[in-house]
Amino acid sequence: MLPFSRVTIIGLGLIGSSIARAVRAQMPMVVLTGHDADPAVRDVARALGLCDDVTDTAGASVIDADLVILCVPVGAMGAAAGAIAADVPRNAIVSDVGSCKEEVARALAAALPGAVIVPAHPVAGTERSGPEAGFATLFHKRWCILTPSAGTPEAATARVATFWQRLGAEVELMAPEHHDRVLAITSHLPHLIAYTIVGTASDLEEVTQSEVIKFSAGGFRDFTRIAASDPTMWRDVFLSNREAVLEMLQRFSEDLSALQRAIRWGKGEELFELFTRTRAVRRSIIDQGQDDPAPDFGRAHD
Repeated sequence: MLPFSRVTIIGLGLIGSSIARAVRAQMPMVVLTGHDADPAVRDVARALGLCDDVTDTAGASVIDADLVILCVPVGAMGAAAGAIAADVPRNAIVSDVGSCKEEVARALAAALPGAVIVPAHPVAGTERSGPEAGFATLFHKRWCILTPSAGTPEAATARVATFWQRLGAEVELMAPEHHDRVLAITSHLPHLIAYTIVGTASDLEEVTQSEVIKFSAGGFRDFTRIAASDPTMWRDVFLSNREAVLEMLQRFSEDLSALQRAIRWGKGEELFELFTRTRAVRRSIIDQGQDDPAPDFGRAHD
């Protein structure tokens, strides 16, 4: 039995288009409606056949939906919810895919008073963006975290959980504030560090155009991949989750200072212990199926 029969996706970028493709693959009987604020994206989505219908207005896309998923940057969630407030059916469930949950939950509740809201965060993505970047297996064996409020009907949460499970995801429930602290260290801080390192290299203009770019080693090259992620999305993430990000950034700064001291004073044993411990973390990620164990990050070698 399908958890939902009519699904609307608002925002047809990487995540939204991947949801559409995954629904097509796993639940082909579901009627899909899509909308994007960008007319060019709507045209591409129509050309790709992502949905059964792509509407020109947000309100028109939700008229008969029983699940609405907002796939817009977290800073735009309130406006996107407001655009459908007059048209979303009272029995519909509204969800999202934002990587910050406390701020998004507040924005959705304010824009949609009385609506059943089940916030969600599929922990999956790539550095690419746009409707062409999506693919049906993006969520396969990846976590989708649901952060319903205390008053959310359990049946609604269960339906959204089943929806994501049908798309191949593993589902976990968390309190919104706990989610934001966890993602601050596992996702947000790594992106902030990547942007900083690549920005520092860019500032070194006397070498950036020659040595740094020409001789990019694996570590720097992988940082540039992360730093190529959508700038609008990540600007909004850091502003929306600022308290948790600043807390984790302070802890990271303290650990970085300790590392500086170890290097300055030649404390080789201390460095070795740290690197051994962090190497074990990498092995744990692979053991839990959250990355490819293939050498060199799965890169093909001709």
